[in-house]
Amino acid sequence: MPDHSLEVLVSADEIRRRVAELATEIERDFPDGPLYLVAVLKGACFFVVDLARAIRRPVRLDFIGVASYGRETSSSGRPTLTKGLDCSVEGADVVLVEDIVDTGATLEYLIEYLERQRPRSLRIAALLDKPERRLRPVAVDYVGFTIPNRFVVGYGLDFAEDYRSLPDICVLDR
Repeated sequence: MPDHSLEVLVSADEIRRRVAELATEIERDFPDGPLYLVAVLKGACFFVVDLARAIRRPVRLDFIGVASYGRETSSSGRPTLTKGLDCSVEGADVVLVEDIVDTGATLEYLIEYLERQRPRSLRIAALLDKPERRLRPVAVDYVGFTIPNRFVVGYGLDFAEDYRSLPDICVLDR
């Protein structure tokens, strides 16, 4: 990996505990019927897998791709869809699973896209939330951790495709 300084912000143990708590909240809100977890690629892949395993009822998984960062440490503010859904979520309960909510532009874009698919309900789960960076008024139903405005990597989050496999969430200082 590139030579950057890393500081642990959220440990793997803290992540594990919080994911279990989020799963309990989601189970309470959706006690029956089909539940789709739609994860935003690639950053939310670790989070959605752990969340799906922690939910003690059947869930269906799908993935959606959107690009807004590229090789930068801040969002371009212009999200573009790179992969749509593979299955229909019409009439289903859907939880959109995000790694991080920053400006809100990507989340706003994805909410509009998913609402056009006509789900019965749509909620948002984000592992990380940076409310001080918010430019768009988006609401997150399930938040893992609220973090300061620092660039983070690990547990699925990357910088130029590096650092995703770190077990902790770390601040990347370049």
